[in-house]
Amino acid sequence: MRIWQDLKAFLQIKGAWVLVLILLCYGVGTGILAPMNAIYLQDSVGLDKVEIASIFAISLFLNMVLTITVGAVSDRMKRKKTIPLVAAVLCMIGIVVYMGASGYMPALIGMCLATAPSGMIMGQLFAMARNHFTKYAPDVVEISQIWLRATYSVGFFTGLLLGANLFLIATFQGVLWGNLAGYAALFALLLFYREITVDSSAGRTAGGEPFSLIMLFAILLLSCADAIRGLYLPLVVNVRFGNPELMSYIWSTQAVFELFFMTMAGYWAAKYGSKPVILLGSLFALATYIAYTASDSLAVFFIVQPMYSFFVSVLYGVGMGYVQRMFIHRTGFGASLYVFISQTASLIGYFLPLLIEGITPQIFWIPALLLVLSIALMGKAIYGERMKRGRSVAG
Repeated sequence: MRIWQDLKAFLQIKGAWVLVLILLCYGVGTGILAPMNAIYLQDSVGLDKVEIASIFAISLFLNMVLTITVGAVSDRMKRKKTIPLVAAVLCMIGIVVYMGASGYMPALIGMCLATAPSGMIMGQLFAMARNHFTKYAPDVVEISQIWLRATYSVGFFTGLLLGANLFLIATFQGVLWGNLAGYAALFALLLFYREITVDSSAGRTAGGEPFSLIMLFAILLLSCADAIRGLYLPLVVNVRFGNPELMSYIWSTQAVFELFFMTMAGYWAAKYGSKPVILLGSLFALATYIAYTASDSLAVFFIVQPMYSFFVSVLYGVGMGYVQRMFIHRTGFGASLYVFISQTASLIGYFLPLLIEGITPQIFWIPALLLVLSIALMGKAIYGERMKRGRSVAG
């Protein structure tokens, strides 16, 4: 089978294991805090819904500015590794400040320092990885990118479980120290990684994607829906079921499926095209949001996770590669643009639920409507592409 041949080739790539460990540790570090972040601000710092949303929004805006600025200039830099190294140090300083927050302003300053520089990490890691695989194994570049993204997800969900247990053992302070340890591990591994400086686009005009503003906007809407879930699902679960650590366990059920789904979706995208696979994943997400609003059962929240896991696998695996291939000659910018789209979506997603009073499952009607709009846009893009192909054949 091709998958085993590709996996064997991937595991034999020089330096691949270092990249795997980098993405795994980064995922663990960010996953430890993710489901607890909003609850920490609510319960430990004492902030309300509007204050929490504003802190997330301001720090995210700064993150966006750094991400797209660094992405625009990084392709002119011979070595990209310096960027995530500096960012990791800034994030660690921010987490220390965040730990001691006792009100809105200290929490805002800590969050900005802890999260804004992280936009300089993810995009540049994948740009470095694309350069690496292009030199050593050009035939498995795309699936290698997906496996690395899956590795980050496995680390993220491992971090969720660690975060839940750290919370039970050492409260929120233990969770924050775990987050700090993740960035420290990332920094140490980057020091030992030998960066490949080859231009990943050299001699590789094939395999790119035509620029599509409609698809970029559709991916923005999908990411916006996911951002709403990321911030507000932990709050809804905490209000409805009363246990902050439950969200870590709910999210961690995705880890079982993430690697398999990302791999499967990657091969489907290679065979059928990225757009139909992204459309299919969106339908699964729509069903999940409807379940969130319609059910009061905790079991249902766990049962629908595999469905949502498929959507996330497609959005972050296939979607990321699709955007990168639109800018195949500018790896740093293409990778950073995808992160920037996700950040823009998060900024929008943090505020849309404020239209609904309180912390209620009715919030999830908003991402459901965003998904419907995105599905319509993708349907239009796929139909237009097929019509254009038909006219080309007829001509």
